[in-house]
Amino acid sequence: TTYTYGSGDDEAIVYVADVTFSDITQLRTAFADDAFGTNITEIPSEIADSVSAAFAIHGDYYGFRDTGIQIRNGVIYRDEGARIGAVIYEDGTMEVYDETTTDAQTLLEAGAWQTLSFGPALVDDGEIVDGIDEVEIDTNFGNHSTQGDQPRTAIGMIDANHYVFVVVDGRSTESAGVTLTELAEIMTDLGATEAYNLDGGGSSTMLYDGELVNNPLGKGEERATSDILYFG
Repeated sequence: TTYTYGSGDDEAIVYVADVTFSDITQLRTAFADDAFGTNITEIPSEIADSVSAAFAIHGDYYGFRDTGIQIRNGVIYRDEGARIGAVIYEDGTMEVYDETTTDAQTLLEAGAWQTLSFGPALVDDGEIVDGIDEVEIDTNFGNHSTQGDQPRTAIGMIDANHYVFVVVDGRSTESAGVTLTELAEIMTDLGATEAYNLDGGGSSTMLYDGELVNNPLGKGEERATSDILYFG
């Protein structure tokens, strides 16, 4: 579904996919060029086409950094805890967690199917996380702020195996974008009890049946990224 959030100069276009999986292993991730590593990128529609995805959003752009816990499709690829992450378990549940308090093997043994490492966490136990509009991501790479009205992408769990995927357009005359707190409000309004912010800005992309659903930066062009979340 598509709707507008806010009004006037602050109006933003929101795209929502509400999905119930019979088994969470239907939710998969794929890498650019089918390879894990830094600085490997491909536009999301090409990644989606390579795995015959019916639906996809871009992921956490893991290849921009060399830290974070990365478990994808039940396989450990990186174990360098650094930030607040999100984990999706094989029982269909999702939680946000502090990567620095655990390790990839422990998560895998607990049933982790996917982990995502970007952030911040938006919703935890049904409550909007405090202070999310002051968070900055990857300041060691420069001031990559997540503040203010921006294009956004988020994943949220309503219940086990029941998820919402949200993309908000921004930085265009048609859509202003939203703050992180506003994104969290969108997620709770949709019923999410856990929600996590993914890579946003010009990377914010939603694809359905091979077609671009949203309008990145008002230009209708995809930006290359490291990975996607998808189902067939």
